Amino acid sequence: MTTTTAPETKTQLPPLIPRSVLFGNPKRARPRLSPDAKYMAYLAPDDKDVLQVWVRTIGETDDKQVTQDQKRGIRAYFWTYKPDQLIYLQDADGDENFHLYAVNLTNNIVRDLTPFQGVKAQPIDLDPETPDQVLVGLNLNDAQKFDVYRINLNNGAVEFDTDNPGNIVSWTADAQFQVRAAVAATPDGGSDLLYRETPNQEWECLRHWSADDEGGALSFSQDGKTLYIVGSHEANAQRLLALDLESKEETVIAADEQYDVGDVMIHPTKRHIEAVSFYKDKEEWQILDSAIAPDFEAIRNFREGEFGIGSRDLADKNWLVAYITDDGPVYYYHYHRDNQEFEFLFTNQPELEDLPLAKMQPISFQARDGLTIHGYLTTPVGVEAKQLPTVLYVHGGPWARDTWGYSPTVQWLANRGYAVLQVNFRGSTGYGKDFLNAGNREWGAAMHDDLIDAVEWLKQEGISDPNQIAIMGGSYGGYATLAGLTFTPEVFACGVDIVGPSNLITLINSVPPYWKPMMSMFAHRVGDIETEEDFLRSRSPLFYADQITKPLLIGQGANDPRVKQAESEQIVAAMREKGKPVQYALYTDEGHGFARPENRMHFYALTENFLAQYLDGRAEEVGEMTGHSGIVS
Repeated sequence: MTTTTAPETKTQLPPLIPRSVLFGNPKRARPRLSPDAKYMAYLAPDDKDVLQVWVRTIGETDDKQVTQDQKRGIRAYFWTYKPDQLIYLQDADGDENFHLYAVNLTNNIVRDLTPFQGVKAQPIDLDPETPDQVLVGLNLNDAQKFDVYRINLNNGAVEFDTDNPGNIVSWTADAQFQVRAAVAATPDGGSDLLYRETPNQEWECLRHWSADDEGGALSFSQDGKTLYIVGSHEANAQRLLALDLESKEETVIAADEQYDVGDVMIHPTKRHIEAVSFYKDKEEWQILDSAIAPDFEAIRNFREGEFGIGSRDLADKNWLVAYITDDGPVYYYHYHRDNQEFEFLFTNQPELEDLPLAKMQPISFQARDGLTIHGYLTTPVGVEAKQLPTVLYVHGGPWARDTWGYSPTVQWLANRGYAVLQVNFRGSTGYGKDFLNAGNREWGAAMHDDLIDAVEWLKQEGISDPNQIAIMGGSYGGYATLAGLTFTPEVFACGVDIVGPSNLITLINSVPPYWKPMMSMFAHRVGDIETEEDFLRSRSPLFYADQITKPLLIGQGANDPRVKQAESEQIVAAMREKGKPVQYALYTDEGHGFARPENRMHFYALTENFLAQYLDGRAEEVGEMTGHSGIVS
């Protein structure tokens, strides 16, 4: 018999927080200092609620909007070293073919630096000594590979710089702004670290990482004699290493036995490593340069929350510091290093400051094979964490991980009365290669078992009502949702799949052409399309749609280049053919996820009422929804 949330529990919960507060645009976010500390830029919506780049003169209140994006909103931008010029990235309706646009603050002219149809731009590097140029990867000559181009910021000229033989997936320039290191994918699913002494010389291989190792290049030292790299070779977790380019000897700079290197802080002009973080339950910093130790101490003691140095000027006297917490907005400060003074700038969402938001608690449990699995539990404010309706919220990737901090989706679910569990199942990154490799060939198998073991943990702890547990997620999390409802149909009350693949065969056969160098890695970690089609079929929820017994809601972007529209539509068709309960929402101007707030709020309104129907949680009425592109069937 299905139990329901007791009426008294619902009355103890705080008031409903409107979806518009949780899923709308930030008021202001992602501030960045110009290199000369003359300006600060940030993202904020315009009068049509479209995110734009705004700029303020430091010490003034002359904020002005400097971009005119018409619809999608700008989410990524950076300053150049050319005075009064910044660059932002934008694609078309989620197709991920990003263009680079230069904004001149002096004359307000916006120029498309990469005006090539169907071509994706990847920023590689900028350098203060070469302020008029930017290095960019473009798949202009061949859709499958990104060659390096040098773009002139004065006149927009695009000059070919370095040829990609076809397998290079990342490039690294030195202090003279010459591309001298690269990482190339190899047929065994691993990668090679490539190096050349000058741009005129041939590449040589300095190191090979096997398919079960991870590694990459970070930066050259100022004198060009040392290459800073990360790698898990000869260790379990990725270490930060200094590679002497003459002797080819490696020296360990920072390491942890269990956790991979996270963020690396490099001096903006001297190019030496200053600090390294390791993300455990929360982020932990290791100081390597004593010159910044007093600053980190001052920042750590100033206020609670995880902190990050989002931006700094070339003189290194001004830092922008962001404080992240789990139950409130991001707080941004201008930190003046000379006198260790903090100047409050803004929070990204001031309306969150006084709301009854929930705390996020790190947890761990033992999987059935003894592996320790970490995650985060959030339970509703005002009620005891006992016998609650629950959402297992699964991260995408899968080669990624959940972290501690504010999540609008998690807060929304908790406010509606649900416990929320986020699980860093095997195959998640950050926990070392043994944990990562435990997920190899385990899509829909041991990776899914970890999620089921998480459900058992929730039951054993008495946190969740066993009959009222939903599974929800995007990308791989969407796949996990489909796997949950097909492979373990008795476990979950319902599922919400956002841009999740349903058939691993069609997923692999339809990836963008520029993913081709990574497909050997995919074959190693997921399954080989050339030789193991039956195996991939056995891990594809589409072929088990007849086993679904619980309701499913699917959200999909029509222009998704990673998980094509067909991935959702083929399982919708299979379920409808078998009379299974499925609701489908297609967004015609979205890609891999929902960037436009109108679409986010529309889909989450559908989700909220779907979950309320099957988990008996609370729901805000759908109300009048305008501006979205959703087609619901």
